[in-house]
Amino acid sequence: MIPYIIAVLIVGLPFILLESSVGLKFKESIINSYQKVNNKLQIVAWIIPLTMFLIITYYICIVGWDLIYFFLSFTKAWGPDPNTFFTVSIAQSNTAFHFVPLVGIAILVIWALVWFICRKDLNDGIGKASNILVPLMFVIMIGIVIYSLTIPGASIGLQEYFAIDWNAIWDFNIWLAAFGQIIFSLSLGMGVILTYSSYLPDKTNITKNTAITIFANCGFELVNAIGIFSILGFMVLSSGIPFDQLIVEGTGLAFIAFPQVFNVMGTGSHILGPIFFLCILIAGLTSLISMLEVVTTSIGSKFEFSRKKATTVLCLIGFFISMIYATSLGSYLIGIVDSMLNNVVLIFII
Repeated sequence: MIPYIIAVLIVGLPFILLESSVGLKFKESIINSYQKVNNKLQIVAWIIPLTMFLIITYYICIVGWDLIYFFLSFTKAWGPDPNTFFTVSIAQSNTAFHFVPLVGIAILVIWALVWFICRKDLNDGIGKASNILVPLMFVIMIGIVIYSLTIPGASIGLQEYFAIDWNAIWDFNIWLAAFGQIIFSLSLGMGVILTYSSYLPDKTNITKNTAITIFANCGFELVNAIGIFSILGFMVLSSGIPFDQLIVEGTGLAFIAFPQVFNVMGTGSHILGPIFFLCILIAGLTSLISMLEVVTTSIGSKFEFSRKKATTVLCLIGFFISMIYATSLGSYLIGIVDSMLNNVVLIFII
């Protein structure tokens, strides 16, 4: 927690203030804003929306997987071995190169939703969607946390979550993970904050907005972790697997570890499972529309496209690129592209 808090104070806070100030001052796309700061920055500025667009093309596949699992969760259709099910039936990464129709359809549905929301004017599209999806996500999360605290083994997870290990403060990887989490979760250097700030009234109190943004983001992460660790504590109790061997990251946690938990949870999992995957779906959609807004405003302002035209063109191009990840090589390619963009390109941009 100490590296996390320090990362918030020395990276999260100043970066949001900086991006908000630039967006509020110039009220332009990230391309035009950077150009007004310094004409030489225009090249760097173009790297940002391009990177965002490439992230969208593979991230939308992960959201598509979640959409599939949302429907599977009602009947636990992943069966007794979620690991094999994900590898063989969903990603199909154990077979020769071929197209996976189910994943392709899920990607198409998510792209259609993103296009439907983003093609409209800001208030009618993203504004209305956010007013519904963000509060709904918070309500769902609170429901998951409250329920998770009532299940057997929750105390095991909470003990692990709140345990103090002072030696960890000297671990460089802990600091790296903390700063990486803050950069990614607050979308620092990605143009999202700058783009949204460009729509704000001139007299907006950006200091207050920054404090609210950081408090809401970090509060959501820390409270959500209570539910996650409580559920994993249940898994430790029911399976006998030590906590350090149970923890996995990313898609493994969402599509393998949690289905394993739901398999042994009983009747409550028929409610918790769909709610869990719905929460991830909402979080994914809100992230996608935020990233696409950066690209849409950049393309629209530079080439004088209407919002609807820019969104439609980008969604069509993005859909065809995303089909690469709807193949049996999809999960493998996502790992490579994600590592390159997040560990190399985004660090360079920031």
